[in-house]
Amino acid sequence: MLRPDLTLEQEWADHGLVCGVDEAGRGPWAGPVSAAAVILDPDNLPEGLNDSKALSEAARQAAEADIKARALCWSVAFATVEEIDRLNILRATELAMRRAVQGLAPCAALALIDGNHALDVGCRSVAVIKGDAKSASIAAASILAKTARDRLMHKLEAEHPGYGFARHKGYGVPLHRQALDRLGPCAQHRRSFAPIRLMIEERLSA
Repeated sequence: MLRPDLTLEQEWADHGLVCGVDEAGRGPWAGPVSAAAVILDPDNLPEGLNDSKALSEAARQAAEADIKARALCWSVAFATVEEIDRLNILRATELAMRRAVQGLAPCAALALIDGNHALDVGCRSVAVIKGDAKSASIAAASILAKTARDRLMHKLEAEHPGYGFARHKGYGVPLHRQALDRLGPCAQHRRSFAPIRLMIEERLSA
């Protein structure tokens, strides 16, 4: 099976330091969206790099520690539920990515971004479709974004018990729907998302 490598990073190396950028949590009904930016050291690559969705939770956590130990630099950032509702999820994701890129030291000259949009992240950016399966830097960023958000959702489970955030991470699964029917939305639910908005409207009109 093909693994992500540094081919794209090497193609753009003449521009300066190249970072990979990815997000986690665009689709859930609750919780912030996270983003990570990573500049890898080509002479000291982490082990087990792959799209975070292709790794088990244990493998992601092991890879997270290795990335943080070996990367030239890395940064993780979030956009809040309030920012998601105010800006929309695409713009909030862009904001989280920009914060992550701006948190790098040394700074990146160019960002490889997973997806089909070259977003405004504070430096030149290049969109890479299915980038987390192609670029080692994007794969590393996907792992850091995912593990950071999962950790935060565990914390939110303690702050808002009963919703199952630690299990479903805010996605619209049956367990989450059942909790919403029972408890109603909490402060961490994205009111701009149609299922949550409709539920609030139904409760107000009942």
